[in-house]
Amino acid sequence: MSKQNWNPDSWRDFPINQQPDWPQDQLRKTMDKVQQMPPLVFAGEIEELKKNLAACERGERFLLQGGDCAEDFSRCNAVPIRETLKVILQMAVVMTYAANKPVVKVGRIAGQYAKPRSKPFEIIDGIELPSYRGDCVNGPEPTLDARTPNPERLLQAYFHSTATLNLLRAYVHGGYADLHKVHVWNKEFLANSPQGMRYEKLASKIDDALSFMEACGLRELPQLKEVEFFISHEALILDYERALTRQDSLSGRWYDCSAHMVWIGDRTRQPDGAHVEFFRGINNPVGLKVGPTMKEDELIEMIDTLNPNNESGRLTLISRFGSDKVRQHLPNLVKRVKQEGRNVLWSCDPMHGNTFTATTGYKTRDFDKIATEIREFFHIHRENDSIPGGIHFELTGENVTEVKGGAQKIDDHHLQERYLTNCDPRMNCQQSLEMAFQIAEMLQA
Repeated sequence: MSKQNWNPDSWRDFPINQQPDWPQDQLRKTMDKVQQMPPLVFAGEIEELKKNLAACERGERFLLQGGDCAEDFSRCNAVPIRETLKVILQMAVVMTYAANKPVVKVGRIAGQYAKPRSKPFEIIDGIELPSYRGDCVNGPEPTLDARTPNPERLLQAYFHSTATLNLLRAYVHGGYADLHKVHVWNKEFLANSPQGMRYEKLASKIDDALSFMEACGLRELPQLKEVEFFISHEALILDYERALTRQDSLSGRWYDCSAHMVWIGDRTRQPDGAHVEFFRGINNPVGLKVGPTMKEDELIEMIDTLNPNNESGRLTLISRFGSDKVRQHLPNLVKRVKQEGRNVLWSCDPMHGNTFTATTGYKTRDFDKIATEIREFFHIHRENDSIPGGIHFELTGENVTEVKGGAQKIDDHHLQERYLTNCDPRMNCQQSLEMAFQIAEMLQA
């Protein structure tokens, strides 16, 4: 396939999975409105991220991608957004200090409103209802009215994404991300934890380094006062993505301006499917989830379809196997990609392959299994002279109890205390920082 026979609507001629059963007339009217809206991001920003990801491929930088499993319209306010940004900034500081290399910060935020589901329907209290597919499709409440797909929610998703992105831009460029504030990022309940105290020691070292630089006359470096922060989401609802796909007036290239980076999930990566067709034509950096069912030949075919020019920074392979399967499946894929000379960034999603149901009935994940998959990811790449270039988390800055384990020793009976997710369990702020220190040690190694 070549981009010469691609256009922003060519995906409509291909089979498509994981799409809601929309009322079509209402969907068309709503998408017409979205298409008239300003883009959320711009081509220059997208190309800047691509350059940064190319540096991650070469081992010069490291990708940290994280945020909500599925964003919630009701949580689109300053505190949750700030807390998620804060924990990503803290994690990045820990990794940067340990590895002596810049960390590229990409949030699962300002657009992560749709989720694929294993079944279109579920039984709740004996009643069959459409599955919850994310706030841009339907509501989580167990009623037929809430669960019926509503295209107006896509318009709401645009405005909520706009509001979130506006606040993020204000934080990262308005002084909140200033390295002089590394202590301020440490919340009281986190500062009193073992991870928080360890972070405070690191922050004090950063203070000393900044004081030395200022004594040398280096006071106004912009790199110390603001950071680059990019947004991403799984591009699942293609009608919405198409409505925000724009042709750059300078280059003539097409970009999905709903986010800087978008990815294809494990359930929509069919080589002859609509999602792959849409993704191959946009010029964003794109991600591809790689799970246990991915075969070597299929992966090479997907790489060549999505990145036919073998462009660095274009394609991120996000491995998600599970701690018990990563050693079985990942090595041969890494070897084959390296053998074929394909330019890709390898990132590890240690969350999705490690999900299970606790004895109390809550969907959860285990902190130690998450850490184990990450360690295996690093070992496998280094054994095969490949670069472990990034990490991909579902996390929140709030003090939730959704993932078992960690220094807090969250157990089955603790899950119900602050289980706030509408979909998959997320690491809380303490667990995220604890994980950052573990990854820092792997990067130092």
